[in-house]
Amino acid sequence: QVRVVESGGGLVQGGGSLRLSCVVSGSIFSINTVHWYRQPPRKQRELVANITPEGRTRYVDAVKGRFTISRDNAKNTTYLQMDSLKPEDTARYYCLGVVVASPGAKENAYWGQGTQVTVSS
Repeated sequence: QVRVVESGGGLVQGGGSLRLSCVVSGSIFSINTVHWYRQPPRKQRELVANITPEGRTRYVDAVKGRFTISRDNAKNTTYLQMDSLKPEDTARYYCLGVVVASPGAKENAYWGQGTQVTVSS
């Protein structure tokens, strides 16, 4: 069984910062790409950023230059540093971990429950 747990959300004023964490635990052989998504109120879930095991990153245009994704492979943890936050960043943020449970097994993707980020104006 694989578990994905996000933390670090909260209420922050516009211009402020938050750091989200995503811990993947359980039956893990390797963790492949890890994605951060967000779902604003009454909108669809959207990709924010992702990072490969080798550290290659990708960002949606709306967060480039403000958000930084990183990972600590030894801790099975991925971070999303969010700076210069805007009210339009308000959303529930979800982590999606792509995991291989054992050698030779196919990869599967696992969602966390999300963490709420609210940015006041």
